[in-house]
Amino acid sequence: MKSEFLTPVVTILDENGRIDEKGNCAVYDHLIAGGVDGIVVMGSTGEFFALPMEEKKKLASLAVRHIAGRTRVLIGTGCMTVEETVELSNFAHGEGADGVMIVSPYYFSLSEASILEFYDRVAGAVSADIYIYNFPDRTGYDVSPAITLQLARRHKNIVGYKDTVNQLGHTRALIETMRPEFPDFVIYSGYDENLAHVALAGGDGCIGGLSNLAPRLCADFSAAIRREDFAACAQLQKKIDGLMELYDIGTPFIPIMKRAMQLAGLPISDRCTPPFLTATLEQEARIRQVMERAGLLG
Repeated sequence: MKSEFLTPVVTILDENGRIDEKGNCAVYDHLIAGGVDGIVVMGSTGEFFALPMEEKKKLASLAVRHIAGRTRVLIGTGCMTVEETVELSNFAHGEGADGVMIVSPYYFSLSEASILEFYDRVAGAVSADIYIYNFPDRTGYDVSPAITLQLARRHKNIVGYKDTVNQLGHTRALIETMRPEFPDFVIYSGYDENLAHVALAGGDGCIGGLSNLAPRLCADFSAAIRREDFAACAQLQKKIDGLMELYDIGTPFIPIMKRAMQLAGLPISDRCTPPFLTATLEQEARIRQVMERAGLLG
């Protein structure tokens, strides 16, 4: 059975709101030591939407250089325009990234024809392997299984998909649509708690934010699925389910995760891009409770 757990890594910023090289490298080392199967830089958890192009390129270069082949590296390169998406994607590929993850433009809902046009133009101009990032709650529309099949037929470099949709039936339909014609097309859930179901349905794993805090737990969960140790899977599922409470402590989730990582002992700042606010003392108390129940505080 296939099962990978990749981390959509947080982006550590310095007191001026710029990329903190030391802090980001500390997080990468923490994740690699925890055994994750890959790191996704500048996903939603990485605040890609608020970083200028210069900072995005700086972070992509830093990540590829520091990780240095110790685990896979995907770079989130989705921008609001085709031109910027192509520019950043080809830059990341040139730096040595293993692939790019591309969310389509957000704000206006797009028609099927417009979604196809976006990915056609990008894939035709980009050398890297491309993973479609489907997040309807943020884009306002769905990159459906039918659209995905059309794109995979047209472009050999469209090789995978992250499905950040809480309806498990959507990911299952994607798997059933893609597998007969493209058995190696990679399909990840965007929700930590859905990993086992997606694996059992024939998917490839998860790109989930909890692994920023608990990479070893998430890697162990994935490994238990691969060896089909369902007793261990059930125990680890309960731990993951308990940690999912972190997503509900604050809106958005990112400052909560950074504070939790600080509490776990990582030497990082919890600064986020404005207007995101750092966790309050009340929120920190709830974070501590969740972490204590999960055995993540000493």
